[in-house]
Amino acid sequence: MKTFKNLFVICCTLFLLQSCIVSSKPNIAFFSNADYDYEDAQFASVNVPLFLAKPFIKQTLKNDGESEAVIAMVKKVSKIKMMTVANGSEKLMKDYASYLKNENYEDWATIKHEGENVNIKVKQKGETINNMLITVNSKKDLVFLDVRGSFTADDISNMINIATDK
Repeated sequence: MKTFKNLFVICCTLFLLQSCIVSSKPNIAFFSNADYDYEDAQFASVNVPLFLAKPFIKQTLKNDGESEAVIAMVKKVSKIKMMTVANGSEKLMKDYASYLKNENYEDWATIKHEGENVNIKVKQKGETINNMLITVNSKKDLVFLDVRGSFTADDISNMINIATDK
């Protein structure tokens, strides 16, 4: 019976961690279009299981001396997808921006830092922001974060202010 319990625990752990495996396929909608020519772009995607990651993120933020506002923001996150694109083209970024506009995403902020552009776009329903897309553009290398949750405009503004202060 003890062996069965151990095997069950190992199988459950492996099942829960399988979403942590990095994939070479895109996990963000625009980049999953089979008809689009991505040229030499290379993708790496990660779906972050938040029930495993949230405790580590909160503890790291506390250890780094982050404010309670940042930690409270993490509590509102329900899903995170991350994707990197190597060898992305300018045309790819323009088409992605056009796609987001058609999907009713609003430009919220653009932060320029050490030659990189950080762009934040949000999709909201009424007063609630359901989806936030954060894009870090460094010439041909791109990082995309698709953050889902239930945020307010004040939450996003506070996050932007904290990021720009540092």
